[in-house]
Amino acid sequence: MTTKPHPHERNLENGSKGMDCQVIYSQFGLAIHQNDHQARRRFVEWAQNEIAVVPDFHMRILISDEAHFWLNGYVNKQNCRIWSEANPQVYVETPLYPEKLTVWCALWAGGIIGPYFFKNDEGHNVTVNGDRYRAMITNFFIPELNNHDVQELWFQQDGATCHTARATIDLLKDTFGDRLISRFGPVNWPPRSCDLIPLDYFLWGYVKSLVYADKPQTLDHLEDNIRRVIADIRPQMLEKVIENWTSRLDYIRASRGSPMPEIIFKMQCHKIIYRIKKIHVNRIIHRYFIAI
Repeated sequence: MTTKPHPHERNLENGSKGMDCQVIYSQFGLAIHQNDHQARRRFVEWAQNEIAVVPDFHMRILISDEAHFWLNGYVNKQNCRIWSEANPQVYVETPLYPEKLTVWCALWAGGIIGPYFFKNDEGHNVTVNGDRYRAMITNFFIPELNNHDVQELWFQQDGATCHTARATIDLLKDTFGDRLISRFGPVNWPPRSCDLIPLDYFLWGYVKSLVYADKPQTLDHLEDNIRRVIADIRPQMLEKVIENWTSRLDYIRASRGSPMPEIIFKMQCHKIIYRIKKIHVNRIIHRYFIAI
């Protein structure tokens, strides 16, 4: 029996074409404008120039991100999207009243700082906002940096509103000075660039593939699993992930700022999770990196 292709499938078939279009739409209806391509090209050129001067420059960047982990196994990564020329309608299976953890990490060649779980004063799990993000930086992130030579490290964050308030940028500049890669920072981070964030293209999927294996029934159990899996990640795996980052720079420069094709593949697989009894496609990621 043949079925009519889902709109997403048609978009995926055409998603790698016409990347120089004026406007490209993501799975979530977010318009990608030509200025985004230009911003991505400018960032890539800057990063490659830095690497030309300091060959291990890419090994010195702390790249950060947050993700929501739902107790029932649904993991939200809002930054990973399907790119297409059409504006698709989306039907995503999500819990009505979800129990979830909001997790932050910073990843670099030297290891992973985190996970940090956002909680209120009563110890209840909460989502992130500007005040909570700055509290995390002050009370967790900066103290964790005491074991490293901060003068050699750069810090990256995406353009989420809670990241880019003036108070947040000033707080980060107190520690990193001009070595800050962020919207409204000394070095601009290009919007909609999850294909350059190792936590998006590796860490969250890898962690997801393992933390639900024993079907945790409480958020405390899920939190313990996340801590354990991240602590067990080997240095060799992180080195491979960071080296892959430089290959991504090459691709984006050659494609004049277009998104990586694998983002289309990853999200196509993510869609299939809801169609094929929620098979964990991220096991593919696990098997690939576990062989390193």
